Amino acid sequence: MMSRARKSPVSDWWWTVDKLLLAAALMLLACGFVLSLSASPSVTPRLRIDDSFHFVKRHAFFIMPAIIVLIGTSFMNLKQVRRISFLLLAGTLLALIALPFIGYSAKGATRWLAIGPFLLQPSEFLKPAFVVITAWLFAESAKRPDIPCNLFAIGLFGLCAALLVTQPDFGQTVLLALVWGSMFFMAGMPWVWIAVLGGLGGVGSGAAYLTISHVSERIDRFVTGTGDNFQVDRGLEAITNGGWLGRGPGEGQVKFGLPDSHTDFIFSVAAEEFGIALVMVLVASFAFVVIRGLSHGLKEHDRFVQLAVSGLVLQFGFQAMINMCVNLRLMPAKGMTLPFISYGGSSLIAVALGMGLVLALTRKRADSYRRPEVRIRPMGHSAAVPVGA
Repeated sequence: MMSRARKSPVSDWWWTVDKLLLAAALMLLACGFVLSLSASPSVTPRLRIDDSFHFVKRHAFFIMPAIIVLIGTSFMNLKQVRRISFLLLAGTLLALIALPFIGYSAKGATRWLAIGPFLLQPSEFLKPAFVVITAWLFAESAKRPDIPCNLFAIGLFGLCAALLVTQPDFGQTVLLALVWGSMFFMAGMPWVWIAVLGGLGGVGSGAAYLTISHVSERIDRFVTGTGDNFQVDRGLEAITNGGWLGRGPGEGQVKFGLPDSHTDFIFSVAAEEFGIALVMVLVASFAFVVIRGLSHGLKEHDRFVQLAVSGLVLQFGFQAMINMCVNLRLMPAKGMTLPFISYGGSSLIAVALGMGLVLALTRKRADSYRRPEVRIRPMGHSAAVPVGA
């Protein structure tokens, strides 16, 4: 066991990191692998892949770098968090600009960069970096009113949203808007600004519905219940069939008709095979991460840390909520993964990065948690005293 008296980066990290948040993240990673074993083999025959455990092996392959990113990022200090987020934001923005020209297209969208045998989705890494830099801009606005940091934050959101829409990726755009709007509100912006920007958001949503057939079709299918709702209907059927305790691991049947059972609809597979009981544990785990992160934010005195932590855990929670609501037919269908659970290398590592940033930002100061070293005096002298006394 590590001693609090021993001064080293690892011991400082161990005694200052939020172990409950770390345990929750690792537990969700483990659940994701177990659910991948249940959901992935049913997909390979439709994709004409001979190896039934193709996606399981790839999921396992990505878990190790995700853990390394999660723990490695949590060692950072505030200055390093800001620097790495700025560099990551700049890199992902350049990648998003390049996507229309060199990106890989699938299912009518161009969201990936092909790097050897792997596909990298820049928008996944954009999200945590965007949250941290936006938090820094809002915090600097209060410190330096002579610099229009709020306008920079608005412009940054507009640029990111525009690049996501061009892919098109409306699900990520909505998620980014929800997180940015929440941070904007928490930063104490005037109600006039909130009303104006909210109105612009409503106008933009209406324009998207009227001008983009992809958006209008999904909303119409959700509202009217008609049209091609195959995956959503099958996902809801799987949840219903599972009952409280489920059919048992590997015994689900609906997953064989779900093209995205290992990604967007893995929540439905979990409900059919493990029951509502496990689903409630998953929901409670996501809720725990969000509530604990927000409680850290309430205790923080540093405005930047407060906004960054709150924004990161809200992004994590909103993404989980959107995925689960789609599976429960409470929202129009969106291509949104379930954090730490769904298959996807970019998503898995990016979520681990975001959670690692949360752990880094919520670490307590090591000096206050380190017991003073003691020096044993020779016999005949008084009791041991702290070094430096």
